[in-house]
Amino acid sequence: MTFYETVNFETRNINTLAAAVKNPQAAVNFLAVKTVPRRIRRPAKVAAPRGRYQVRLLTFNANGKATMDIFSADFNPQSLFVNTGQQGQQLEQLANNTLSQGIDHFQAGRYGDAAAAFEQAVSLAPASPYAQNAVDYLAMSYLNQGRNDKAVKAYETGIRLDPASDVFHVKLAKLHYAEGRYLEARTAYEKAVSLHPSASNRFSLGQTYLQLEEYSRAENEFSQVQRLASGEPAGYFGLGQTYSKMERYEEAVFQFKQAIERDDTFYSGYAELGYAYADMGRIEDAEALVVELEEKDPDLADTLARYIYKVDPPSIMFASSSSSFLYTLPMRTPLSVLDSYLANAGASKSFKIEFQFDKEMQRESVENRFNWEISRASGGVPGNHYNFGLPIADTEIMPPAVPDYVYYDDRNLRAVVSFTLTQNDTADGTIDPSHIAFKFKGEDKFGGAMDPEADEFTGFSRVI
Repeated sequence: MTFYETVNFETRNINTLAAAVKNPQAAVNFLAVKTVPRRIRRPAKVAAPRGRYQVRLLTFNANGKATMDIFSADFNPQSLFVNTGQQGQQLEQLANNTLSQGIDHFQAGRYGDAAAAFEQAVSLAPASPYAQNAVDYLAMSYLNQGRNDKAVKAYETGIRLDPASDVFHVKLAKLHYAEGRYLEARTAYEKAVSLHPSASNRFSLGQTYLQLEEYSRAENEFSQVQRLASGEPAGYFGLGQTYSKMERYEEAVFQFKQAIERDDTFYSGYAELGYAYADMGRIEDAEALVVELEEKDPDLADTLARYIYKVDPPSIMFASSSSSFLYTLPMRTPLSVLDSYLANAGASKSFKIEFQFDKEMQRESVENRFNWEISRASGGVPGNHYNFGLPIADTEIMPPAVPDYVYYDDRNLRAVVSFTLTQNDTADGTIDPSHIAFKFKGEDKFGGAMDPEADEFTGFSRVI
C-alpha cells in the first residue's frame, strides 16, 4: 500500500514543486503526480501547470530503480539511517573523484578549473580525510593565479576543518611572511607554536620576531630551538642573526661559528658570518669567506660580495696625473709656474683636480661643493704639514675653502673638482701645491659615509 501527501502549490516548474516538499533526508527523491488539475488555457505539453499535486516520496538505487517509498506501509524507518550512511560514503567517494579531477586540472595548469573542483570536493565531504588535501591544492591554485587573498581564505577554511592541527596555521603564516605582513604572520606562527611547539615552528616564529625588531622575543625562541635541537645549526644561526641585528657582533660571530661547527655544509652560516665581519669593519675576513663560498655556493658568495661592497666605506683611491693642478710641486712654488697667466697681479685662474673613487657614489653628494674642503695640510702623517711646518711667508696664496663646482662621472667613478687661485697684488704669490689638502665628506650610492682613513688627498701624502 502506498501513501500520498497532497500539497497546494502554485508553480509551473516541477523542480520548484519538488523542493517545496519538506523532506527530512537529502537522499529522498520526489515523484509528483497531478491529481486535481485546474482548468487552464495552455497547451497540454506544459510540464507542470498550476494546480494541486500529490507527492510520492521514493528513494532510488545507483541503477535508477526505486528502492523504497517512505510513505509505504512496508517502510522501515531504521533503513533510512542505513541509507544515510551509504549516502555519506557515496559523497566521500564523489569528493575524492572530484579531487582527482582537480589535480588533473592543476597539473595541466588549468588553475581556475582546478580551484572550482577543489572547492566542490571540500563542500561535498568536509569531514573526509581528503578534504585537507583539497584545501591545500585549492590554496595553491589561487596562488598560481595571483589571487593571494583567496588563498588566505582557503587556509582559513583548512584551519576550521582541523582546528587542533598546526598545519594550516603554518601555511597561512608562511604566506603572510612572504608578502611582508609580519604582524599577521606572527599571529599565525604563535598559534602554530601553541598547538605544536616544535623546533621548526619556534624557528619560524623567531624569524618573524626579527622582522618586527622584537629582538628579545626572537632571542627567546632561538634559545628554545637550541634546547630542542642542540645538535642542529638552526638555533645558533637564529641567535647569531639576532645578535647581529642588535649590533652585538662578537656574540653573533660566536653563534655563527657554532652553527657551522654542527654542520659544515650549512653555507648560510658562512654567509651570515661574513655579513657580521663586514658590519664590524673586518672586510678582509669577510672577503675570505667569499672566496671559501665561491666553490661551495656561488650564489651566496655573490650575495656576500655585494653586501661587502655595499657596507665597505668608500675611499678616494688617487688623483689623476692629468689634473691641471700640479699637486706634486714643492713648497714656495711661484704661482705663475702653475699657469703663466698668473704672472699678472690680481689675475685669477681656474684649475681642476680629478679624484678616483673605489665604488659607486651618490651623485648629489659628490656634486655638492660644500661636501668638499680645500685647505692647507695640517698633519695626519709625518711631513704632511703645509710648508713642512715652517713659517708661512706673506707671499703665500690661500686656496679657496670650497670648490667652484664639482662634476661626477658615474661611469668611471671619478670626481672633477674645479677651484680658482688668485695672484696677489704684487704678482709674487707663492704656494705649496703638494700640501694643499682636498677632503670629501659625502656619501656613496648606498648612503655610506667615507672611510675616515681615505677621505683626504694631498700631493705629498696622497690618500690619508
